[in-house]
Amino acid sequence: MWFEAPLDRRIAFLSALDEVGVEHAYWIGRLTLCGSPEDIARYDAACSGQARDPDPRGSAWQVRRLPERSLFRATMPPSAAATDGDPALGVRAADADVLRHRDLATLSTVERSEAARLLARLAGAHPQRPGRRYRSDSRGAVDRRRTVRAMLRAGGEPRPLLRRSRRPRPRRLVLLLDVSGSMSPYADALLRLAHAFVQHRPRWTAVYALGTRLTPLTAALRTRDVEAALREAGRAIPDWRGGTRLADTVTAFVRRDGHRGVARRAVVVICSDGWECGDPARLGAAVAHVHRLAARTIWVSPHAGRPGFTPSAAGLAAVLPHVDALVAGHTVAAIEALVQEVRDA
Repeated sequence: MWFEAPLDRRIAFLSALDEVGVEHAYWIGRLTLCGSPEDIARYDAACSGQARDPDPRGSAWQVRRLPERSLFRATMPPSAAATDGDPALGVRAADADVLRHRDLATLSTVERSEAARLLARLAGAHPQRPGRRYRSDSRGAVDRRRTVRAMLRAGGEPRPLLRRSRRPRPRRLVLLLDVSGSMSPYADALLRLAHAFVQHRPRWTAVYALGTRLTPLTAALRTRDVEAALREAGRAIPDWRGGTRLADTVTAFVRRDGHRGVARRAVVVICSDGWECGDPARLGAAVAHVHRLAARTIWVSPHAGRPGFTPSAAGLAAVLPHVDALVAGHTVAAIEALVQEVRDA
């Protein structure tokens, strides 16, 4: 039995198969190889042995039926196969896991909606810093004053050592999002992530769009409904999907808000592919200035997670010496890893 798929979808299938595992081969193929309802029908028929290719020699790819049972049965959990229940519940997790590792730039409209649903589950988690106040902590440093006072109250008898640690406080988080044309396939997902962080701690989060100018987005993203917040943010950005002047906009951020405390001792996340229309050396100097002000600087590039990645963009090569971490942001799974990176900063 045969099923024909374009080369790019076959490559996506093999990549997802390597990430998720061969036990989910059927659902990986259905999600990556099919581009229309007609494709799904032909794919299902090929997998169940109900369709024949009129010219097998001309097909680009084969899907072979398992000898004893269908691929659908083979990939279902044993409990689901035994009960003959609704298979949608059993496959949704497998489909979602495959989608988590798909490049956002390659998703269809339906797949983007599903990716948005997965991103909606992300909870913004801010980094922490030691505060001025102390709290009791059995694993902290010895609190000598409290320990001595406890001994005096006991008539000088030895007492267990009392310990303390500084009470954690949220650290400010700054997100600088490149909204140029080259970043447009990833801008929606990154704005949804920014919305999650703003909703988690509005007072400790600042979001800016980087295009041909610097645009504050924090107020727009304070709207609770994510779709309404993204529409408001889109209206606030005059140069959406236009060019980008990273050096000018990052410098403007440092001059206007960086020295006033927004970036000072904060975690600064810059999301950009590094394509710079101006002088890359100026961009490197601007990011170096941010790095001196911030507690930690993270650069997110959608190209960083691809096999054989090298910083070919001149702007990206110029900033790498001045960032603490370079992370990918091209898939839902990569964005989840970014959330963990911010939490641990």
